Amino acid sequence: MMKLGRFPRAAAILAVSLLSVVAAAQNQPGIAGLDIPDNVQFVGNVQPGVRKATAIVNGEVITESDIDHRLALIVASNRIELPPEELQRVRAQVLRNLIDETLQIQAARQQEVAVEERDVDQYFARFAGGFNQTPQNFAAYLRSIGSSERSLKRQIRGELSWQRVQRRNIEPFVTVGDDEVQSVIDRLNASRGTAEYRVAEIFISSTPETAAEARANAQRIVQQIRAGASFQAYARQFSEASTAAVGGDLGWVRVEQLPPELAGLVQEMPVGAISDPVPLPGGFSIVALADSRQILVADPRDAMLSLMQISVTNPAGTSEAQAQARANQLATATQSMGGCGAATQTATSIGAELISNDQVRVRELPPQLQQMLLDLNIGQATPPFGSTERINVLVLCGRDDPEAAGGPSFDQVYAQINEERVNRRAQRYLRDLRRDAVVDYR
Repeated sequence: MMKLGRFPRAAAILAVSLLSVVAAAQNQPGIAGLDIPDNVQFVGNVQPGVRKATAIVNGEVITESDIDHRLALIVASNRIELPPEELQRVRAQVLRNLIDETLQIQAARQQEVAVEERDVDQYFARFAGGFNQTPQNFAAYLRSIGSSERSLKRQIRGELSWQRVQRRNIEPFVTVGDDEVQSVIDRLNASRGTAEYRVAEIFISSTPETAAEARANAQRIVQQIRAGASFQAYARQFSEASTAAVGGDLGWVRVEQLPPELAGLVQEMPVGAISDPVPLPGGFSIVALADSRQILVADPRDAMLSLMQISVTNPAGTSEAQAQARANQLATATQSMGGCGAATQTATSIGAELISNDQVRVRELPPQLQQMLLDLNIGQATPPFGSTERINVLVLCGRDDPEAAGGPSFDQVYAQINEERVNRRAQRYLRDLRRDAVVDYR
């Protein structure tokens, strides 16, 4: 998963104030010599702070400012600068997304599916809390990047509207039989020890007429993600699957749960890879493989570690040689300290900072550290890592090995099958809304 003109109400008030000033000035001697008629007829936009309409969807306006604010969210979420030509392509996709969002909000309104302002505010506050900010501070941050609180709240309203429309118009008509669920559980138990994958997706829909354009758009998204852009951010903004609201995350899946076009691909992908666009019925899918594990088998990477991090911060201007010498000092001190009980004394003796955390799951660590920590004995330390500015060592103080993995519950399997079917129907429903919409591009 996230408008009208920038501060449109304020702009309108400002415009009225300026017109009042002009009218008053016409009665003052200071306008002598100016060519100002008694009946002023304005040419062009009398509210320059409000951008012109870019599209009108069933009578509702989407402005350039709407696109600017939403585009700013995407740009801010990426760790790379988008080139001008890519920005134009992303703008076009943002407009398509805003049209879909408008259709979803309209569908909810027409069916009297309520999304209260307090619901939107609550989700906005939760979103801000994810960045450790108050709603007020987060709104200020959005303005600082060229977006707005209103833009993000509109996206939240669209997502809530669409979820509630699905809950009312689609979910009651989706059926999943107990025998279907039990069949999946039986196959899962029979698959014990085989692989399952943590997969994320971005789905771009297409028709036969738009397939070439959709493939090109999907390929550009792949290029941006591989260059360092956020997969989750692109999924939230561009994916047309129901998983867009959670950054495209499909959770843990087995190959037989995936479309045939994706099953073989996922098995061959290394963890961390992004696929090229894959043609599927109705569009193209981009797949990210986040992790893999064996079904119903305890995974060592699910072990919970108790770690101490000893860190040395070097002053500005530290050379490579000086940093290496400091790293050697840190390595010698931690390798000979005799365990975590002496960590505080060791850190103090070399002027280092000490941080402890006893709730670190192995799979949450960078891949370079995972196997290294699994191979350590309690009390041992990793080699130094970091940069010339800051050098770190991790000391293993404890490890709780994972229990044998249990299978998903009946309810979990039911929910997954149900979600897949709801998602397919929701995509068809949105296509119907697009087909019946009156969209006037400006």
